[in-house]
Amino acid sequence: MAFLSSSSRLFIRYLSTAAATDTAGHAFDPAIRRLARAGDFSAIESAIRSSSLPVESAITNYVSAGMLEQALASLSSSPSPSSLNSLLSSCNHHPKLFLRVPDLFSQLTAAHSIAPDGFSYSILIKSLCRSRKGHQSLQILKDMETKNIQPNVITYTTIMDSFYKEDKPAKAGDIWNEMLQKGLSPDAPAYNVRIMHKALTGKPDEVLSLIAEMEEKGLKPDTITFNYLIECYCRNGKMDLAKKVYDEMEEKGCEPSYATFRSYITVLCKKGKLDRAIEVMEDSMKRKRVPDLGTVRMLVQGLVKKKKGRAAKRVVTGLRHKFGDDFAGGWLELLKMVGLDSTGGEEDVAVAPA
Repeated sequence: MAFLSSSSRLFIRYLSTAAATDTAGHAFDPAIRRLARAGDFSAIESAIRSSSLPVESAITNYVSAGMLEQALASLSSSPSPSSLNSLLSSCNHHPKLFLRVPDLFSQLTAAHSIAPDGFSYSILIKSLCRSRKGHQSLQILKDMETKNIQPNVITYTTIMDSFYKEDKPAKAGDIWNEMLQKGLSPDAPAYNVRIMHKALTGKPDEVLSLIAEMEEKGLKPDTITFNYLIECYCRNGKMDLAKKVYDEMEEKGCEPSYATFRSYITVLCKKGKLDRAIEVMEDSMKRKRVPDLGTVRMLVQGLVKKKKGRAAKRVVTGLRHKFGDDFAGGWLELLKMVGLDSTGGEEDVAVAPA
């Protein structure tokens, strides 16, 4: 066996531990990508080859590192629907390789005589929809039908979501109806796709009607559902009702997510509701779900422009205390924005509007 560095040996142990809990997912990506960013591809290959990972996990790790040729070689050594699905699914999660999924699907099934299963087709459809080619997925549905492979709710939901995002609501409605005609029962994510469309284009009553329909069918609205309802209320100028939904989320068994804080704080800033935005930001800090830097910067800039320097400093110093050593990089810009130096002390210059 080739000599392995200590870091590679640690990496093998990490992979083995992860594989014990997840042999088909993408749990290993952060560690793999760190080595890939460092350009240490030989260490990745040595570590994977020296481990006892199932072929599906090896493929996932190779694709995660952008090492497609090695992933293809692993599949060639053990071709099966399972290894095919691992490769296609991993490519779908890669920021560049997802574009290659349709070609890989055709080439690999032919080259290795692999009969794709329902999951294989679902991955293919997801790739097409991600590329805004929802119309091509309709032919895939026909191909599945000729092979007696039944699409599931997730597949239909993916296509419906794509058509809404392509601004083709009529086609999305056709997919919904086809799903019902096939005897499939829509789940909460399927309803959330329809709710998303109404939240972005319709009125709150339309969103509430869909939520009521969900509940009649025994489905429980989740955080995503309430995020869209909040967004719809805000878009229609009903800020008090948006606040009510946010405040009552926990009573309904849901907790605000990163997406909740990002979208709600953003719209509050745009509407000039800065005091409320501060309250929501403080809640995000309490829950350790602080939104991205862009959202926080928008709030701090808004406070500075409105001459609320003390409030802006309170937000920034609170974040600095909460993040500790992780308050670095772009986040340090916030200190200067509110007139603080890198230690958190006052600068000699006055706070200028951003």
